[in-house]
Amino acid sequence: MSKIITVFGATGHQGGSVIRTILNDPELSKEFKIRGITRDASKPEAQALAKQGVEITTADMNSKDSLRQALQGSHSVFLVTTPAWGTAGSDAELVHGKNVADVAQESGVEHLIFSSLLHVTETSAGRLTHVPHFDHKAEVEAYIRSLGVPATFVLPGYFMTNYTMIGLLRKGENGVWTLAYPVGQDAKFPLIDISADMGKYVSASLKNRSGTLGTQLLGAEDYYTPTRILEEFEQVTGHKTQFVQVDPDTYKSFIPGPMGQEMLENHLFIESPGYFNGKSLQEAKDLVGKAGYELTSWREFLERNRGLFV
Repeated sequence: MSKIITVFGATGHQGGSVIRTILNDPELSKEFKIRGITRDASKPEAQALAKQGVEITTADMNSKDSLRQALQGSHSVFLVTTPAWGTAGSDAELVHGKNVADVAQESGVEHLIFSSLLHVTETSAGRLTHVPHFDHKAEVEAYIRSLGVPATFVLPGYFMTNYTMIGLLRKGENGVWTLAYPVGQDAKFPLIDISADMGKYVSASLKNRSGTLGTQLLGAEDYYTPTRILEEFEQVTGHKTQFVQVDPDTYKSFIPGPMGQEMLENHLFIESPGYFNGKSLQEAKDLVGKAGYELTSWREFLERNRGLFV
């Protein structure tokens, strides 16, 4: 009989990637039956998953009773929490993560895989204190560890889709594409094609549960400087580019409200002490490779999305 893996955010980038990877894996698709959690089971993306054999259900992450139903009978769980973007002082992400952790413990979940991040305030020794979408995930990770729930933590890097979906690369009237950051040209961005590759880390952990329990898997294909990002962009698209380092106040002015400060400090963190605090990506890359998967490079991502840069 197949084991149940419950996947939160089933129609999102991360949960969707996990579901696609398991469905397309001959080994895992036999081992696991997928239960997908989404906020709206009626939307087309959810219905499309249901047609592929995914059990679709909804859950209120503020309600432990709702979560108990969602996790009932689950052997494994993939959890991703959603930041309360632009809502200063919100602890919703922290509450949601802890609620799922509590219910996972009660329900006897044997493998909780959580999409985590580093604690910016602590890692920067208090220099950067306004990046709650990192800090709250790190605090949920610490809480899961304190409960003793068998868990693996996948820390996704900087999304390649940031350059397509939120327009970090912008075309000027002169045809030159500009990348503007509040950091220097040597800052190291650990890039991940989140929709294609998040599921590969999770699936690699499912295949090697005993070897990954209690560990952090750093999710990125490689570290890329702004210089390398633009060089490969030019090589693939043929467009001219320029990098502009802007001062913090100017950068904040691009993004209104508290989110401007959060994004500023997020990028300052990438420059120093580093998105993953200078740690190597190799261990997680080796695990993914041994599980039979290949990660997506920035060049490959650009080639697949060339049509978005015209």
